[in-house]
Amino acid sequence: MSFRACAVVPVFNHHSGLGRIAAALAAQSLPVIFVDDGSDAETKHVLAQLADGAAVEVLTLPENRGKGAAVLAGFEHAAARGCTHALQVDADGQHDLDDAAALLALATAHPDHLVSGLPCYDDSVPAVRFYGRYITHALIWLDTLSLRLRDSMCGYRVYPLAPSLALARRVRIGRRMDFDTDIMTRLYWAGTESLFVPTRVRYPEDGVSHYRMGADNARMAWLHLRLFGGMIPRAPKLAYRSLTRLRRRHWARIAESGSLAGLRFLGTLDRLLGRTVSRAIVMPVAVWFYFAHTRARRASRQFLAAAGIAPTLANGVRHFNEFAISILDKVLAWHAPARVPIDFSDCKPLTDAVAARRGVLLLTAHLGNAEAARALAGVMPDLRINALVHTANARKINAMLERTAAEYPLRLIQVADFGAETAWTLRDKILAGEQVVIVGDRTPVAGDAVVNAEFLGRPAPFPIGPYVLAHVLECPVYLFLCVREGRGYKAFVEPFAERIHLPRAGRATAAAQWAGRYARRLEYYARRDPLQWYNFYDFWEGTAAQPRPAGAPLQAAHSGADHG
Repeated sequence: MSFRACAVVPVFNHHSGLGRIAAALAAQSLPVIFVDDGSDAETKHVLAQLADGAAVEVLTLPENRGKGAAVLAGFEHAAARGCTHALQVDADGQHDLDDAAALLALATAHPDHLVSGLPCYDDSVPAVRFYGRYITHALIWLDTLSLRLRDSMCGYRVYPLAPSLALARRVRIGRRMDFDTDIMTRLYWAGTESLFVPTRVRYPEDGVSHYRMGADNARMAWLHLRLFGGMIPRAPKLAYRSLTRLRRRHWARIAESGSLAGLRFLGTLDRLLGRTVSRAIVMPVAVWFYFAHTRARRASRQFLAAAGIAPTLANGVRHFNEFAISILDKVLAWHAPARVPIDFSDCKPLTDAVAARRGVLLLTAHLGNAEAARALAGVMPDLRINALVHTANARKINAMLERTAAEYPLRLIQVADFGAETAWTLRDKILAGEQVVIVGDRTPVAGDAVVNAEFLGRPAPFPIGPYVLAHVLECPVYLFLCVREGRGYKAFVEPFAERIHLPRAGRATAAAQWAGRYARRLEYYARRDPLQWYNFYDFWEGTAAQPRPAGAPLQAAHSGADHG
């Protein structure tokens, strides 16, 4: 598909920022079409001054018809001028026009997609509008049976004109504030995927908004009813499309779902409505994920069967709901750790090490909720955590951790940045009496060293990275887990090794012995609390092949390090 873009700006009584918008778009070498949607005399005067017939053109509608009608009129005019794509920019001054280049670049690379801004708000956003958007997001995820449309309300987009105009000629698209949500959803139904670019959004003090709280909220409610009705006959096709999109990829390359703002929203709900209500809210989300994510559902059934739990529909949904609750508890732990009751009575080895300023390596797993143990800082004021994380698939959760790092003694270290310098930095921290955390139950990225160990009756691949790191750090290693019991948690810390030494000759054999010991302890806790196992991928995948030999110590040290 060829690519020739212009900008379409619907205007209704916006005059203060039009010159700035025209200049910013001209800097992108974009011809600009201002669509005057029946504006007042002052706005018409500003538009007449800007129009030069070449770079800036004004299309005048005889009366106010609404934002959607103005945008579609601009699209028709742009197509008549030979344009294939249109950058829609609202005239209210909320969008950061410096991000237009990123939207256009992505649209150039994917000309058959709708490319939309993904709002990143500053403190100027009204709270009611910020949280109100999530009601629309949730309804659109239902209307599409997909989480692909990450934001359906942003008015900062690059549209492919051919499918957009074909859709508008076939069905009636919302003509006013319902336009953005309506057209994106219907384009998705018709096969046009959407891509998203993070963009800064602010609400200027002198900005003019024509959103009418009563009328436009009623219009949006009617839209959602119509979209839900349209989803029902399309449900089989939409569900099949969502399910078949999931490819069998390595866990580290599977992007997390949801958004950072959504996680904060969960925390706010919990604080305002209480634990019982917030858990009830996440239940349908867990059910949706259970049915929508085929690979994760299959992995859950496989694990439950191995752990001696009947892999029934009811148990599968319970498994996913336990994971949803753990996410809720993570958010609560970050914002209000005192509200997460945790029994630390079995943490004496760690308490003693911290009191003696003795550095240790904590070996944990994706079982239970290690982040909930943030409350440890309350009982161990000298605690200093250095956590190795794999941020490629958990950026949003890790971003929330980083935002609270100033209040919690936590340093996140990305495995992508791990090398000799980082290893020796960690060794210095161990010598200073700090703690390093690494997980040992994630299959490492292809190419890293693994060994097979017996786990729940079958050989499974385990990374040797934790044991190589322990060899480098020359410190005690403790097993650390935090599992939910009743309405609170219980933390377990048990000595794993006073020192781990991997001889140069026979390193893989020695690492396999340590991995086997870890697998036996992990199996004990997994059988004890099977519904708190959150490795939703084929944990035993690839064990038919022989274990890869261990590489150089520092190269292997980041294998399997993850915190997400």
